[in-house]
Amino acid sequence: MVIAVIAIAVSLWLTPMQSVEAVGQTVRVGAAAPSMSWSGPGEVDLFGQKLDTAIDFPGPIRPRLELTNLQLSSELADLVGPAGNDAARKAAQDELQNALVDGWRRYLIIQILIVAAVSLILIGAVAGWQRRSRRATIVMVVLGVVVAAAANVGAVVVTAVNSVDQLRAISSIESLVGAATVPGQMPRNLPSAKAGHVVVIGDSTAAGIGNPPLTNPTKDDSACERTSGAFAVALGRASNWQVTNLACSSATIREGILSRQERGGEMLPPQLTTALDAAPSALIISVGANDVGWSHMIGLCAALPDCGGKASEAYFDQKLESFARDYLVLLTRLQALKNPPKVIVNTYYDPLPDDTDCVADLGITDEKVKLLHGWLDKMNTVLEQGADAASFPIAKPSFAGHGLCSPDPFIQSIKGNAPLHPTTAGGLAIALADQAALLAAGMR
Repeated sequence: MVIAVIAIAVSLWLTPMQSVEAVGQTVRVGAAAPSMSWSGPGEVDLFGQKLDTAIDFPGPIRPRLELTNLQLSSELADLVGPAGNDAARKAAQDELQNALVDGWRRYLIIQILIVAAVSLILIGAVAGWQRRSRRATIVMVVLGVVVAAAANVGAVVVTAVNSVDQLRAISSIESLVGAATVPGQMPRNLPSAKAGHVVVIGDSTAAGIGNPPLTNPTKDDSACERTSGAFAVALGRASNWQVTNLACSSATIREGILSRQERGGEMLPPQLTTALDAAPSALIISVGANDVGWSHMIGLCAALPDCGGKASEAYFDQKLESFARDYLVLLTRLQALKNPPKVIVNTYYDPLPDDTDCVADLGITDEKVKLLHGWLDKMNTVLEQGADAASFPIAKPSFAGHGLCSPDPFIQSIKGNAPLHPTTAGGLAIALADQAALLAAGMR
């Protein structure tokens, strides 16, 4: 029995995750670490985050799912696009469910074989060490393998097979990771792209808040606090492209990008829908800071003696998980479009890349700066891994040498109109990173 337990543990460690193709996407299926409870959620590996599934599975051994590739396909369009062909949507759902079930069953078959092989090797070694006769060794090995197989069936296989019904409840890429449905409809057919037209969507960083105002702002510009210091404005000046800025202060993926946002007494339409209606040849996305409460975390670090406590870490991780799920929704909807524009995803700059003496009086110690860098890295990892899965280029603006405490900062001061947001010079630095990414992606 001891050898059976060891063989089962080793098999769960050695059995490789099984890759399956579903609706044009690549999903890896395996088992999560064993749990002490008899039912509970499985695990989803998404953009560097380990998330719980929204579905509970029976038994201590539950599925682990990893979304490794997001590709444009007609099946994905049927699955996450606007309602239309119910038969095509049902076929896409069946394909996804059957692929997950097939991957899970293949994993279990390989796991059973590894249990038998490991128990055979271990029992044979024990029999040899005890110098048993050939007959006694054969009997011991056969009985040992049978006991290990029986224990594996009772502890793993029986309950794991019951997970098939739960896997068949996964009806979309979004429900694969337990992402809640986000309101808003994507357009069925995109207008022909306008050559050289770039649209920026995103949050206050992209809006350029705190900088000099636009010359002739629209009502939406004023509500969203868009300024002349936004990187969209600098990108238009540094190129021959027509650049439209739809970014809005306080926007998140859920409220602002994919659905409507209330701002300044105005109910603004979803940025993504408005952007696609404008027929851009390229789309720049700057999201994440509001989704994870980045400015709130900086304020928390300044206010608390120890901002790295368990409560702060748990809060940030929870926000990061929610952001990863919503980010997947955004990526899959973009990938479901026919003839989508070129998409560039921006990561966030480090506001304190160099000297940090100027914030010491605010309670931001070196240890807190390290913690903030860790949180920033986690957010940017989600952005980068998601963009990589969707094959979208990344723009990585750097403010090295121009941080908050430098003689020539690209960051607005703590006492500025929009603390820690880019100055006009910072907006230019972001614009140059985006310009390089667009040119590398073939934008002319």
